[in-house]
Amino acid sequence: MAFARTCSVALVGVEGVVVEVQADLEPGVAAFTLVGLPDKSLTESKDRVRAAVVNSGAAWPQKKLTVGLSPASVPKSGSGFDLAVAAAVLGAAERIDPRVLADIVMIGELGLDGRVRPVRGVLPAVLAAADAGYEQVVVPECAAAEASLVPGVSVLGVRSLRQLIAILADEPVPDEEQDEHGRPDPLLAGLRVPGTGAATGMHSAGTAHDHGHDLADVVGQTSARTAVEVAAAGGHHLFLEGPPGAGKTMLAERLPAILPRLGRQESLEVTAVHSVAGLLPPGKPLIDVAPYCAPHHSATMQALVGGGQGIARPGAVSLSHRGVLFLDETPEFNSQALDALRQPLEAGHVVIARSAGVVRFPAKFLMVLAANPCPCGRFSQRDDLCECPPAVIRRYQARLSGPLLDRVDLRVEVDRITRTELTAVGAGGESTATVADRVRAARERAVERLAGTPWCTNSEVPGRELRSRWYAVPGAMDEAERNLERGVLTARGLDRVLRVAWTVADLVGHDRPDATDVALALQLRTGVPRGVPMAIGALT
Repeated sequence: MAFARTCSVALVGVEGVVVEVQADLEPGVAAFTLVGLPDKSLTESKDRVRAAVVNSGAAWPQKKLTVGLSPASVPKSGSGFDLAVAAAVLGAAERIDPRVLADIVMIGELGLDGRVRPVRGVLPAVLAAADAGYEQVVVPECAAAEASLVPGVSVLGVRSLRQLIAILADEPVPDEEQDEHGRPDPLLAGLRVPGTGAATGMHSAGTAHDHGHDLADVVGQTSARTAVEVAAAGGHHLFLEGPPGAGKTMLAERLPAILPRLGRQESLEVTAVHSVAGLLPPGKPLIDVAPYCAPHHSATMQALVGGGQGIARPGAVSLSHRGVLFLDETPEFNSQALDALRQPLEAGHVVIARSAGVVRFPAKFLMVLAANPCPCGRFSQRDDLCECPPAVIRRYQARLSGPLLDRVDLRVEVDRITRTELTAVGAGGESTATVADRVRAARERAVERLAGTPWCTNSEVPGRELRSRWYAVPGAMDEAERNLERGVLTARGLDRVLRVAWTVADLVGHDRPDATDVALALQLRTGVPRGVPMAIGALT
């Protein structure tokens, strides 16, 4: 029978669809037809596969060859189908037993010499195969560690098509020559693809923020340090406003280091997004620390929320999933791009509709905004150093819309550092390790309290559930409710004050938020002093 089939995976965002790759040989003029909605890069696989098969020592069938990708209604893109197409053709030509191929999922690009190159999205592709019930996958050798993260799946990593043919035909497996010692392996280039559009100007710094970035380096800024700690403990969004050089960026860079390490499921989610974006670092198949993305203020809406030509790529909100999205000089961002963040802030995911399909990316991140008070950065209620006209200041501050700021739980003014604070000896604050231990303990208290619910942090709990199931101490919310009546807080703002108060209570070890916890939450929300100590350590 001149027919064989095997499987591969078509990715749409971080979700995959198992595709059956069928090859049929018929008598007639030698030709190669590929059907099933392939894109340009997939159509070019005909030449890559033919050259790879011949250079691997196998004979190319001189018959009419038709390769079908089923289901035909699903658009297919990328070069990850090369390995499956080559195996199906060899199965139809009876070089490989077709029965061996039927239940194997193959993912990989072929070079003209038969080497198997890695592609983006190996992890989500293997996850899709496992969900569909497949137990065997073949991937490039350098991506085998990433594929092995999926439990219950047998992973075979191959370096060349020649090796795959020998394994499937039960023949001696040839040894492939390694590249010269000291030279980078060219096959690893497929694991990290720079300049992919959505990732331009962004990076995942999860591996760098545990070293050399300590909170003890931040001089003064008690209120801002407390806000960073509360944001990390409860997953609350944070807005830092202050003059240049006050330490806003330093605080944001040290935030990922005090976040708890990601759990197994969270790590797989983050790794899947970075794998699709081509930002997964070689040699580190699993990202187990909170990612950090800091796009430049010239980033477009597509760079922030995702997009691009054809199938949409993940943007900064997805690359910072389960981590920190830092928008420095926030008023300089495009206002439409900033307002596009409102939906993922509430939903925890972003849906991008394009002519090529609708893509859904996860986007549950901790947002940190940083801004100067005016264009010159010297505007303050305490002095008159600013030279900006009042109309310019109002116009500059109005670039951040009210609905966006209403979704930010913590708003802190970062003061200018004085000479005394900067030159004082031994006046540093608590270290990252100390704060991280307190944050981890607060998270554990929240998880224990929210056991049996779909939420893990205080920022995720809906306001209705907070008001009906988890009460503050009687009378603790009176001042916050008076602020609601006076118009200082919106209804959403009142719920967010209660969420922050629960986080403060978790940090200081209270069973329920009391008046002091709510007062601190109000001060962090409105910026109005409430006469309570700002350091968490002073409340414990």
